Amino acid sequence: MGLRRARTGTGSDPQYGTPDARHAPAVELVDVRRQYGKGANAVHALRGIDLALPRGTFTAVMGPSGSGKSTFLQCAAGLDRPTSGSVRLGGTDITGMSENELTVLRRTRLGFVFQAFNLLPALTVQENVDLPVRLSGHRPDRRRTSEVLAQVGLGDKAHRRPSELSGGQQQRVAIARALVARPDVLFADEPTGALDTTTAAETLTLLRDAVDTLRATVVMVTHDPAAAAYADRVLFLADGSIADSLPRADAARIAARMTALTAPAFAAA
Repeated sequence: MGLRRARTGTGSDPQYGTPDARHAPAVELVDVRRQYGKGANAVHALRGIDLALPRGTFTAVMGPSGSGKSTFLQCAAGLDRPTSGSVRLGGTDITGMSENELTVLRRTRLGFVFQAFNLLPALTVQENVDLPVRLSGHRPDRRRTSEVLAQVGLGDKAHRRPSELSGGQQQRVAIARALVARPDVLFADEPTGALDTTTAAETLTLLRDAVDTLRATVVMVTHDPAAAAYADRVLFLADGSIADSLPRADAARIAARMTALTAPAFAAA
């Protein structure tokens, strides 16, 4: 099952904005630092992250517990504010935005997929997919909703409730919801953590296809080398810094690199 390309992103497409914005990185972090607390008790979750991710790419972010993976995603997605540095999404500097502006940006230009599917049980599949559009104050485009549900293989499930679906189908609904507004970036936080191996592979294939056929940009935090193997690039975080990166590789090579990064930490302990 694959996704078909819905549009080319040329002309006055609002997803891409001005010509300069079209050529800007999808995600750009410049000397991003995030500190929690002060003085001796301060925790430096991010220590000067410099990174630019091109449009139409799939990036996996890995690292041991406490490495800064979740903080990285939260700052990159505008869910948390860096202590210093700047974050740009699609050429737009979001660092100084107000909470209201960030809320609008997240609803209109970003997509999110989490380990917990976060579907509303009282709503149908179609209504769950339409929810971000409604929250942004727009009328849902039912043709677009039907299109994206077909793309994730749920064209016949539009009027079902989440409780009537399997876990893998619920995650497909979450992916459809993330894609419906044609976001600049789709952020995924452990999207396969609650799925069995076969269903996880189906979910990752959908994310891969979204990059390859729709030119979506996906940034995924994961602990699973098999999941990271679907990405174009794997970033390894350690102690709040980018410790290494690896172009598209198989799960064994990714796991070996993770082991090499975590070994010094275990030795120190």
